[in-house]
Formats: sequence, structure tokens, C-alpha cells
Amino acid sequence: MSAIDTPTVCEVAIVGGGAAGVLAAIGILRGARRPLRLLMIEPSLPLGRGVAYATPREEHVLNVPAAKMSGFPEQPEDFLDYLNTVPAFAGVPRETLAAQFVSRGHYANYLRERLQQAVDTSPAQLEIIAARVQALQPEVDAVRLRLDSGRDVQAGKVILAVGNALRPLPARGASSLPEAKRIEAWDYAALADIPVAADVAIIGSGLSMADAVATLQANGHRGRIHVMSRHALLPLPHAKGAPADYDPAPLLVMNLRQRLHALRQHAADAAVRGIPWQSVMERIRPLGQALWQSLSADDQRRFLRHVVRYWDVHRHRIAAPLHAQLLEVQRQGRLQLHRGRLETAVAEGACVRLAGVDRWRRPLQLEVQCVINATGVEMRAQAMRNPLLQQLLGSGVGRAGPHGIGVDTAPDGSLVDAEGVVEPRVQVIGSLRIGSLWESLAIPDLRRQAAALQAPCR
Repeated sequence: MSAIDTPTVCEVAIVGGGAAGVLAAIGILRGARRPLRLLMIEPSLPLGRGVAYATPREEHVLNVPAAKMSGFPEQPEDFLDYLNTVPAFAGVPRETLAAQFVSRGHYANYLRERLQQAVDTSPAQLEIIAARVQALQPEVDAVRLRLDSGRDVQAGKVILAVGNALRPLPARGASSLPEAKRIEAWDYAALADIPVAADVAIIGSGLSMADAVATLQANGHRGRIHVMSRHALLPLPHAKGAPADYDPAPLLVMNLRQRLHALRQHAADAAVRGIPWQSVMERIRPLGQALWQSLSADDQRRFLRHVVRYWDVHRHRIAAPLHAQLLEVQRQGRLQLHRGRLETAVAEGACVRLAGVDRWRRPLQLEVQCVINATGVEMRAQAMRNPLLQQLLGSGVGRAGPHGIGVDTAPDGSLVDAEGVVEPRVQVIGSLRIGSLWESLAIPDLRRQAAALQAPCR
């Protein structure tokens, strides 16, 4: 039997090397009390970057202050401890640094340093394989993974941490546009290469749009920026203020309409006392998953259909300076918001013609030099263009999560197959659990899920 026909055997295999996968690896390495072989399978190195932290741009900052970004629940100031060792922050008082929105590249470096420290002190052995997993199949004695290299891995336990995928540009003809005219918001190098005089259209008005505008501004861009989305809502800023002191627990027994009314009332009451609405939202942050799971299926559908964008702009906020920059570019007349739906995109000479309809179903047309796809995270596993997820769903090894988003999991994160049978040897963390948990993308959610993976490997 040739070497490539001999499967690699390990106790644990982690599929994905972004933030979720690295936090999972650190948890397992720290929790190991005996020698074991841990594989991390990730096609895009270096580790720890994923989509969120791959940017090398200084203007792309974290969306929460540094004090809230520890990777470990039991060490709430660990990211601050790391930043205090970074030469770029030498002499910055700790309390000042705690409130800063630092560049996201620092977080990738932090994760890699903590991973190396865990490797150095663990009896477990970490091996990194630069490959893509194409298929997963539970067997009697192990879970078999097929890599795009043709090699197989047999693992006693598999952790799926595949991370986020960008939604495709929602327009007929978009896939036929030349690469230089159709830019993904997460392609940071391509963003930086946009000519400073070019008129651009950004499809989507969320966090990726804010990153794109920040890069255009950093490069001295002076062309027009058209932002088109169904609701035309810009991200909202964080704000300093006293904490809200209401009890959020009664929200859990309310239906969706009652919850929205109650939150509006809490925000109004807070405003009378000089407390920002942001403090009202912070109060419900620990209940995010419970709030989702306590909604009826019908109310969850209503949320996804009518409320989700309003939730996003209030819940997932940006640094106040970045928000101020967006407003200033808009005040100058260079950033124009269009509320509508894109339907077609056609390249004509040096331009791209975009056509859609506005909120009143009237024609909406734009002519630009390039289009930036900032439509955000794809939630439907079937649409993520990931061969592994397509195989899981197509073979019945897994099934789509509630409302068709993510994959279905048991309360402990175990994968659920097409027949509703739980596979405890396959654990899911991160964005693939969004259908079951909703709040499953941010670092506080990832670090809790990763920490729960330690016990089986002790």
C-alpha cells in the first residue's frame, strides 16, 4: 500500500484554522492530560486569520473594545495582556488600551502566539495540514475525512470550524463581470487597488461596507461611492454611557412583537435618564442565544424576514470614529445611500451598468467603474460553495439547521444527520451553529464553545 493510500490517524481533527479553529485547538492543547495527536486542516495559512482577521489594513479595526476580546472565558483580560507586549502600544496606559478599537491584524497575531504557547506546554502534539476537506463520513471506529490531496484522515473526533463565507453578488450577470470590476469586500488587496478617481458601487450596507469605505478613504479616494441595500441602514456606533439597569429576563417569555415593544420602551426610559440606547442592547448581550431559542418557529421566521437588519445595526456596532467617517463622506456628497434591490450587472466598456428597483419599485440605475460585493455572511450551508458542506448535506451525514441556515446541531454542538440522529464524534462550533443559536459568530460565543471542547480530551 502506498503512503497516500494509508490514512493519517489522530485522536482529534479540527477542520478550519480561523479564529474558531485556533481557539478550539488551544482549548484541547491546554486541556490535554496525556499525549494525543491533534490535526488542524486548513487550506489558507497562516492560522488564526480566517475572514475577519486576515486584513493587513490598519484602518480595519475590531468592532468592540480590546477589553472585551479575550479568547478565554477564565482570563477576561488576556488580550489586553498580549497588547501590552506589542511594541506599537508601548507606553499606552492599560485603561486607555482597554477602550481602544485596535486593528484586527493584532488579533490574528494574538491567536497564533497563544496557540504556540499552548503547543509548547501541552503533552498533545499539533500537526497542521495545508489542505481542504472534501468529505466526512462517520465509520464504526472513527470519522473518515477525505482531503483534496487524496489523502484520508481517520479521527476519533472531528471539530467543524469552517468559518464564514461571503454571499454571492445578488444580480444577474454579476458572475460574468471582469475580476477588476467585481471585487469581494474581503479581497483586501483588490480593494486597495481601486483607482482613486473611480466611481464605485458597494452592494450591502453593513460591516463589510464600512471596511471598504475606510480603505477607500485611507487611499485618498475621491470618486463617488454608491451604497445599495434593501434597507439602506448604515452601521451604528458604540457609545459611552452608564449601564442600563433593567431586568432583561422577562423578555424570554414574550413573543417577538412584545419584545420589540419592550426594548423600545427600555430605550426611551434610558434616554430620559441620559443613558444611551447602546447600554440597553448591552444588557441583553448575555441572553442572545436564549432569546433566539425561546422564540417560536413562526416568530423566528418573522425575525429573519422583517427584523434581522434592524437587529444587526443595533447589535453589531462599529467604532465611533469609523461611524463618524461614514457620516462625513456622506455629508460631503461622495457617499450616496440607495434603498433598493439590485437585479442586473453588465460590463460596458470601462463601466459597469447596474439596474434594480428602489423601495417603491421604481427603476434604479447606476454607472460605475467597479462593484464591491459587501452583502455579508452567507447563512445557508447549501450556498456556501464549500465542498465539505455540500457533501454533508447531500449524503445525509448532516442536515440544514433551523430555517435552512447553518447545519443542525444538538445542544452540545454535536452534528445531527438527516434522520435526526446525533453524531457525538463530530462537534460543530462557530458560524455553522447560527440556525440553532443565532449568536454564534462573535468571539464571546466562539470562546465559550471552544472551552467546552476541553473535557473529552483530558
